[in-house]
This record gives sequence, C-alpha cells and structure tokens, in this order.
Amino acid sequence: MIPTQARSALLLTCALIAFPAHAESAAADDTDGAAPGEPHIVVTGEVLYSSELNALKTPTPIIDIPQSLSITTADQIVLQGFDSVADIVAYTPGVTTSQGEGHRDSVVFRGVRSTADFFVDGVRDDVEYYRGLYNVAQVEILRGPNALQFGRGGTGGILNRVTKKGVVGESFTGFLVSAGSFGAYSLWADVNLATSDASALRINAAYEHLDNHRDFFGGEQIGINPTFRAELGGATTLDLSYEYVDNDRYIDRGIPSGADGRPARFLQRITFGDAELNTTTFRAHVLRGTVQHTFSDSFKGNLTASWGDYDKLYQNFYPTAYDPATNIVALDGYRDTTQRRNLVLSGNLIGEFATGGIEHTLILGGEYIDTSNDNDRFNPVFDTALADGRRTDVEFFAAVRPLALSGGVGTLADGRTTTVAFTALNDDTAADLTVASAYVQDEVKLAEWLRVVLGARFDSFDITVRDLKNGGTRSRKDEKVSPRAGLIVKPQPNLSLYASYSESFLPRSGDQYADINPPNDALDPNTFSNLEAGVKWDIRPGLAFTAAAFRIEETSPQVSDANPDTLDVIDSRIEGFEAQLQGQVAPWWFLSAGYSFLDGEQQGRTGPTGLRVRELPKNMFSIWNSFKATEKLGFGLGLTAQDDSFADNANTAVLPAYARLDMAVFYNLTDRLRLQVNVENLTDALYFPNAHSANELTVAPPLNAKVTLTGRF
Repeated sequence: MIPTQARSALLLTCALIAFPAHAESAAADDTDGAAPGEPHIVVTGEVLYSSELNALKTPTPIIDIPQSLSITTADQIVLQGFDSVADIVAYTPGVTTSQGEGHRDSVVFRGVRSTADFFVDGVRDDVEYYRGLYNVAQVEILRGPNALQFGRGGTGGILNRVTKKGVVGESFTGFLVSAGSFGAYSLWADVNLATSDASALRINAAYEHLDNHRDFFGGEQIGINPTFRAELGGATTLDLSYEYVDNDRYIDRGIPSGADGRPARFLQRITFGDAELNTTTFRAHVLRGTVQHTFSDSFKGNLTASWGDYDKLYQNFYPTAYDPATNIVALDGYRDTTQRRNLVLSGNLIGEFATGGIEHTLILGGEYIDTSNDNDRFNPVFDTALADGRRTDVEFFAAVRPLALSGGVGTLADGRTTTVAFTALNDDTAADLTVASAYVQDEVKLAEWLRVVLGARFDSFDITVRDLKNGGTRSRKDEKVSPRAGLIVKPQPNLSLYASYSESFLPRSGDQYADINPPNDALDPNTFSNLEAGVKWDIRPGLAFTAAAFRIEETSPQVSDANPDTLDVIDSRIEGFEAQLQGQVAPWWFLSAGYSFLDGEQQGRTGPTGLRVRELPKNMFSIWNSFKATEKLGFGLGLTAQDDSFADNANTAVLPAYARLDMAVFYNLTDRLRLQVNVENLTDALYFPNAHSANELTVAPPLNAKVTLTGRF
C-alpha cells in the first residue's frame, strides 16, 4: 500500500475537490503576450495555467477532448525546479519513468513502456536521448492510444513538448541561473527581438553542468534554439527554427537487488561501472518550419517540415548478477552507436462549418516520414575471461567502493588484473523506413449538450533492414487503419462526461527500427485498443478537475512453441483510474494534485500468468501547492508517492513503495527578478524510483537543494 504520508495527502485532496467551488474567483484571463498559434495562457495569481492543447491540431477546448491529458507550463517547470522529463512525470497521474539504461528518457504510459513516443510541436522525436526543458513553453502528456493524430506507437500515451516561438511586437530578455547542492548548475537565456512590425527573432540557449550524488557522475548539456516568426499579410504565419543539441554524461545503471529480491541498500553508495568508460554522447541538428494560413474565419491549414541529423554513442558496464554471500558482482557491457536522419512532412486542413444545424470541426491530414538509421553494437572482451575459456563479456568484481574498474583496466574479485575493450561486433544494421499516412476526424456538435468525435488514420509502414555483419536484407510492409470514436455529453457548459474508443499499433521493428530478424519480420504488429470514460469539470477559469477510468487491451501474435508454422495470439489488459485537480484554488493558492490506480497482469500463451506488469505501481499520488504569503514572498510544498512495483517481468525484484516530500521558497526581489530555493526529498528518504532489470535499480538523490534566480527585462 501507499505509505502513510501519501494516504493522508490523498484524503486531503479528496476534501479539496469539494472546496474550490466555494473559493474566491481567480484573476482575469490574459494572453501574456502570446503570439498567434501559441498556447493560450490563463494568468491566475502568479501562476500560468494552460487552457489550450497544442498536440491535437484542432481548436478544441480541453473540456471537449474525450481523453485524459495533463499540461505542465514553463512557469510550473521553473517554480517546481524541474530539470528533466522524469521530474515532470513524477507529478503526473497515470505515468511513471523507467531507467532508460542511464542514457535516455523512458516513460511508462499506463503500464506501456516507450522510448519513442515523444514529439516536438506535434512532430515525431523518437531518437533516444535526454530532452532539455530550456526552450519549452509547455509539456503535454496525453494518455491512451493516440494513433489517429500521431501514427504508430502512442500505445499508452505520448509526450509532446511545445517550444517557445517568436513574439511579434515585443522585445525582451529572460534568464535563469541555478546551482544545486551536488555541484550541478544551469544557465538559460531567452531573448526575443522585434525585427519588424510583423516579425520577431527569438533565441533560447542553455548550458547545464551535470552532477549528482553518485560517484563518477558528471557531464554537460548544451542547447541552442533560434526561432523566427513572421506574420505575412495578416492571414499567414511562418515559423522557422534550428536547434543544436550537444549532450555528454556518465551512465549509471544503479545497483543490484539482494537475496530477498529487494534493493541491496548497503550497496547504495557504489557505482557499478567503469569510472571512465561509462559514457554517452549525443549530437543533433534539427531544422523545422511551419506555415499556418487562415483562408477564412472557418477554414485554415498548416504545413510542417522537419529535418534532423542525429549522432549518438553510448558505452557502459552494468551489474547483471550479485551474490550477497561472497559480495561479488558480475559485470556485463556493450558499446552502441546510432546515426539517424529523419525527414518529416505533415499538413492539416481544418474547417468549421454547419450542415442542417449540426456543427462540424473537420480535420484532414497527411504525413510522410523518411528515416535512415544506422546502428551497431560491440560487446566487451575481458582478457581474463578469454584466457579462462569462459563467456568473454562478463567478469566478476568485489562490490566495494570505488569499484575496481577504470579506463578498461580493473582488479577482479580473485585478485587478478583484467583488461577489457569493446572489440566483439554483436550486430551492425542499416535500416530505411518510409511511412505514409492520411487521417480524417470530425468533431460533430449535435446539440449544445452533445458532441461526437469520429475519425480514422491509415498508415503505410515500410521498413528494410540490411544486416551488415552477416549479410542479407529483410523487409516488411504493414498497412493499418486506426479508428477513433468519442461521445461527449455536456449537462452544462463547464462540465462534460465522455466515453471514447481508440486503437493503435506497434510494428515488430519496435521503437528504434533495429531488428526485424526472424521471426519478427513474419509477424503482424502488436495492436492496442483503449476504452475510456471520464468527467471534466472546469470549476472556473483556471481551475479544472478531471477523472477517467480506462482499459487498454493488447493483442500480440507470437510464433507457436508447438508448431512454428502457426501463431498464438496473446491478449493482455491493463485497467485503471486517474484523477487530477489543477489550478488556482484561491488568489493566493495554486494546486496541482493527481492520483492513479493501475492494474495489469502479464499474459502467456495459455492465459494469465499471475505475474504483474513490471514497473506498474497500483497506486500513485502527487500534489504540489504554491502559496502566496505576501506580494513578494511565496512557498511551495509537494509530495509524490507510489506503491511498490516489480523491476522485472519475472516479478523477482521489487522496487519498494516510497513517498518524497519537496518544498520551495520564492521571493520577488523586484517586479522583474525572482529568487527561489527548491528542496527535494526533504525527509532524506532512501528510495528507488525505477529500474531497467532486476539488477539495475536506480538510487534516487538524498536531500538536496537548488537556488535559482530568474528575470525578464
């Protein structure tokens, strides 16, 4: 069960749900200088609360969207001291993070793990890396299958980053300087220049020095994102952007579990990797352009082109087994490189019209993706293992601090010196992917109190993978239709009850296209369906309550063990409930609270296995409060908590339940300068938020603090 602190906070939130309707009115709406096409922002007190979703492309109020979603604005990111996608996820119901092997974002959407369901301004961003937040206007997390708008994947949800655009008619400079107690620090700049009455240049840039509580960890993250906006003739808006990303960091894959299947807590201060060779580097050059044109008050269109060139390397050693009796750990490893080039073209026509008194919002869209992906992997060769005639990529070390391995030279548990290098080629592939898509959706307003959403998407997914190590080429083409249907009943304008059904699919090449070797190239994609019912209540402008119950079903064809010429179709199911209350409870109090219940069982060829889906805590709860004490002084208090879960599919390793308490103090030095202190893990709890396997359990930071100065001139 959830720890006592979390249960108490949950009861508090339930009481609060009844309270806001009687609280004072929030401040009036303001666009805060937002340019056309940017998310509409409601200014409530000193907190920005977004009332518009960028990801779904149609001008649909959130209350009329028949699915669960959460929005985190740039202001919330700064106030809560978020540094990463994982920080945002920790305060979002229905989603959790996975470890990502220490070199990438990895999100579990309603129990479905993904490293590729990420988007920037609605454009696919599926390369594996850690995404920065320096140029983000808001982060949108949509739950449930999202194939109609986003194509394959999106099986449990998607995460879309909306970037900052040029603001026409304004010139300003914003900055952020922060320093943390572990030695990390960040410098962000945001400069907007009005280049004419109808255009603006905006430059966002960041340098982040990385450090944390773990031995050897360090690195840097650099981002530069100039954008240009031009309003052409009053009906056309052009946005152009270039982003350069340069990331380097140490890879830490955590600690092993002990004999009882729980984290070996006495190893918490040991980093199980090579002090020098556990590294990842990532470079990206991305060009984007969007043209939006308003043909009339009821008819508009947009066209987006995106081109990206990505180069990534990651190499690491990590624990694969641990013997508490001897205090000896087994280390494995690999070196992997990826070079990817993505071209994405997408366009939409959106029309609003009426037929016989029935109102329609119709979207017709298409997308074309051309991807080339080169990937190789080298396994390590330990000279001692080679001499012993054993498996060459695993060796055994004493679990002591610091681990006796650095620069490819180490001392084994038996006292011998070993030398290791990544010289054994495991695989080398070159993949070419072409995706062509077309979709249509109609939002039909049958009456003031009744709306229907109907749509479908067709995807042609054509992939060819060349095996450069062994020779040979394998190809597969999948063509799928993904439907969507929703019903929205509005007893009053600020209240909606909805039910929806949608489908999605994931080809057997997986998230990263590297493998369609037998038998995968002979198998149809996995398919996912989502049934959801919920309620959305805009208690008043800037304060909303949402709740939803859902069921995700997966169908996965597998080659039969008894007869390889036949298939077993494995069906699995994840069910759950989510609730969120977000906004200004009173002029002096901003609240964001969420709860989710998730339940899922692994399925085998013969039916239920009795095993729970890994990294799927039954109960999760989070709450963040921002209190305005005076005109200058404010406070923040937050809690994120979850039940225990399993780190592996075999359910042999447990991630224990935890509750983490966070706080903040804000002080306005002037009207344009704010100083704040964020404290994470106020009670100094030892917890393990995620994992990659039974022997790769992430050790979360202890009590730590960050001081931040922000300003805008």
